[in-house]
Amino acid sequence: MGIDLPLLWAIIIGVGLMMYVVMDGFDLGIGILFPFVADRADRDTMVNSVAPVWDGNETWLVFGGAAMLAAFPIAYSVILSALYLPLILMLVGLIWRGVAFEFRFKADEGHKGLWDKAFACGSYTATFCQGVSLGAFIDGFKVEGGAYAGGLLDWLSPFSVFTGIALLLAYALLGATWLVMKTEGDLQRKMRKISLRFVPILLVAIFIVSLWTPFSHPPIAQRWFSFPNLVFFAPVPILVVLATWALSKTLSSESHALPFVLTLMILFLGYSGLAISMWPNIVPPGISIWEAASPPQSLGFALVGALFIIPFIMAYTAWSYYVFRGKVRAGEGYH
Repeated sequence: MGIDLPLLWAIIIGVGLMMYVVMDGFDLGIGILFPFVADRADRDTMVNSVAPVWDGNETWLVFGGAAMLAAFPIAYSVILSALYLPLILMLVGLIWRGVAFEFRFKADEGHKGLWDKAFACGSYTATFCQGVSLGAFIDGFKVEGGAYAGGLLDWLSPFSVFTGIALLLAYALLGATWLVMKTEGDLQRKMRKISLRFVPILLVAIFIVSLWTPFSHPPIAQRWFSFPNLVFFAPVPILVVLATWALSKTLSSESHALPFVLTLMILFLGYSGLAISMWPNIVPPGISIWEAASPPQSLGFALVGALFIIPFIMAYTAWSYYVFRGKVRAGEGYH
């Protein structure tokens, strides 16, 4: 029996996108948290916590886009055509945020506030556009003859706007728990309080999205609420509730790393729920990974390159996080 190359590529791209959500999520979350922290020294410490690794975090976004072009060109064409505006705005936000990230350290006192605002604005824009794109993806796209046949603003809907807001909450919580793990003193205590406020709000947002999605899409409702699927998939929402409960408990304790790990678990469970809802379609509502895949020869050729480069990405990512594994202190850097 041969290797199912489209399935293998779907797993590779799915893992790559999850890596991006995890790694770029917490540094976008730091920008989202800027309006909640007025002290400049605290803001510098927040940015210093991700300064050595933030560039590499976005490698996974580039990898996911390139891999989709190589493995699923139909999906690449339809999704990018349908989400042209929010994805362009996302890139603008990421670029603006990256510029602000560097300039805020070099600006004079009169302009540092401007670059702080630019850093926050870029983070909000990029995150919201990612969430809107996710909501539009769940809603599905109008496709005729293998090409996108919808309008320029079909991606904009109440559901997609709500998923944009929900992702802002998720990234903010991820950033706050990252700072609980990486900082000390007053800033860490402040992040614990912020995290405790965000946990119930995010849980409500997850609950709303989890109900809105199946009620708006009967095939998804059929998948989740029919037997025996209901029994098989029940652990996902149960684990989300347990993880949020445990997160609230650990934030009230002296735990440093566990809140971040539990937040990652919540995001992973949400990602798993999305995969369950969409499977096996890579272009909802009706184009599967096998229908959108490149010819086997192209998939096999590209797989050789991917299997060569992925270990290098994993290795330098792991090494950078290992080197900068300590706490960050104001005016001193990593310890």
